[in-house]
Amino acid sequence: MATQLTINTLTKLISFDTTSVHSNLALMAYIQSFLNEYGVESTLDYNQEKTKANLYATIGPIEKPGILLSGHTDTVPVKGQSWSTDPFELTLLDNKAFGRGTADMKSFIAVALASVPKMLSTNLTKPIHFAFSYDEEIGCLGVRSLIEKLKHLDVKPAACIVGEPTEMKLVTSHKGKLAARVTVTGKECHSGMAPHGVNAVNYAARLVNWLENAANDKAQNGPFHTQYDIPYSTIHTGIIQGGTALNIVPNHCQFDFEIRNIADDNPQDLLGHFADYCQELIGEMTQKASDTDIAIEVLTEYPGLAKANDDAIISYLKNLTDDAEEGQINFGTEGGLFSERLKLPTVVCGPGSMQQGHKPDEFIYIEQLAKSEAFIERLIDSLSESP
Repeated sequence: MATQLTINTLTKLISFDTTSVHSNLALMAYIQSFLNEYGVESTLDYNQEKTKANLYATIGPIEKPGILLSGHTDTVPVKGQSWSTDPFELTLLDNKAFGRGTADMKSFIAVALASVPKMLSTNLTKPIHFAFSYDEEIGCLGVRSLIEKLKHLDVKPAACIVGEPTEMKLVTSHKGKLAARVTVTGKECHSGMAPHGVNAVNYAARLVNWLENAANDKAQNGPFHTQYDIPYSTIHTGIIQGGTALNIVPNHCQFDFEIRNIADDNPQDLLGHFADYCQELIGEMTQKASDTDIAIEVLTEYPGLAKANDDAIISYLKNLTDDAEEGQINFGTEGGLFSERLKLPTVVCGPGSMQQGHKPDEFIYIEQLAKSEAFIERLIDSLSESP
C-alpha cells in the first residue's frame, strides 16, 4: 500500500490543471514550497514569456555524480472526454487512483517528492537530482533549456531515470518522433468550373495517400527492431482541415502528420522524399495558377532512446527493479534528449501504464505507487553506501 504522504502529494499535484495550454507555475510553487519545508533549495528555469517553468533541485553532495530523476508536469487535455470523476480531484476507488496525470505522469513526481524525508535522513553519499519540466506533451519543449543549463554543471549526473509509466519495468529504448504540418494553397473557383481551379483538398489527399503508402512500406519492408511491439517506424496523419463550402473549389487545406521512428530509421530521410513529391505536385499546380504552393513546417522533433553503452549502469539500475528484463516502449519521452545532448546513460522506469494514459477516467493502480516507492527506496539505499 502506498504511503499517505505519496497519496497526499499526488492529490495536490492532480488538483492543478497543467494541461499544456495552461501555466504550470502554481504547481511549481507548490513543489518549491514542499521542498522548502524540508530545507531543500530548488531553482526555476522559465520560458520566455515567464508563464511556465522547469524545476531543478539536488539532495546530497553536489561534488559527486548521482542519479537524475526526470518527470514532466504537463498533461494532455480533458476537453471532449467523458469522465466519471472530476479529472482534477484524486478519486480512490477499487485500489485505483483516478485523475488526469495519475498515469502520465504525476504519480512518479509524487513518489519522488514523498521520498524526500528518507533522502535527507539517510546521509546520501551520492546525490539525487530532480528535473521536472513543462510542455513535454507538445514536443518535449521545456526540458531543452533545462538540459542546456545542466551542461554547465561542474559535476554532471551519472545517469538519468525518466519516470514515464512503464509499470516499473526498466525500459532502455524507445522510438523518436517527428511531427510536421503541411499547408496546401490552391486556387478557388465555382465548383461548376472545377477544372479551372486548383483543389487544395484533392492535392492534400494525394499527399496523405503518399504518407499512407510510405507507412505500409515501413510495415512490410522495415527497417525493423524486433524487440518493439510494433517493430518498425510508423507514419500517421492525425488532423486535416480544408474547404469552406461544397460549391467552392477549396483554396486551402492543412494537415498534420507524425513519424514515430526506430533508431535505425532517420525520419529526415523520409521527410526528404516527401518534400520531393511535394515539388512534383507543385509543378502540376503552378501550371494552372502560379500562386499555388505546398509548404512543410516541422512542428517538433525529438530523438529516440537507444540502450546506453554502459553495462555497469544498466545492471545497477536493473537491480533496483523487481523485473530482470529490459523493455521497449512505442511512445517517446524526454529520455532521448538527456541521452543525446547530455550524454547521460538514460532509462525509462515509472509507475502506471500508458494503457490508462491520455484517456477519460485515467487511473493508476495503487500497487504501482507502492512499487515505485520501493524502487526509490532501493535507489536511496544504494546511494547511501560507502563509495
